[in-house]
Amino acid sequence: MKKIALFPGTFDPFTIGHHSLVTRGLGLVDELIISIGINDNKQSYFSLEERIETIRRLYAGEPRVRVEAYNSLTVDFAQEMNARFILRGIRTVNDFEYEKSIADINRNLTGIETFILFTEPEHTHISSSIVRELLKYGKDISPFIPQAKE
Repeated sequence: MKKIALFPGTFDPFTIGHHSLVTRGLGLVDELIISIGINDNKQSYFSLEERIETIRRLYAGEPRVRVEAYNSLTVDFAQEMNARFILRGIRTVNDFEYEKSIADINRNLTGIETFILFTEPEHTHISSSIVRELLKYGKDISPFIPQAKE
């Protein structure tokens, strides 16, 4: 059976930390679905369409990566996509506590396993919220954003 994993997030924006997790995750599964959650409670910097297009362009040459948006529980979307796994990344101990709780609930509800990859040390300080703050003040974010190959 094909090993499919969901990599959920808002990806506003998609950072080099996210890119690193996708690259490493592809070594563990056959297909990775980058799943952009629609959260009406969050004010996005980039539109959903911009985020989808940016990520699709980045992985245009990688047939094992798909980009999809969803507006449901992540675990329900994982089932809809026939994903048996959820990929998550953690930067800090605080992230671990939160992710473990969600992983336990998801496994209990559906049997879907979560695997967690630790952020590489050189990316630990990078988060989408920090990058959005830099954008807000007109700073160059190119060191924190993966570049699509032309």
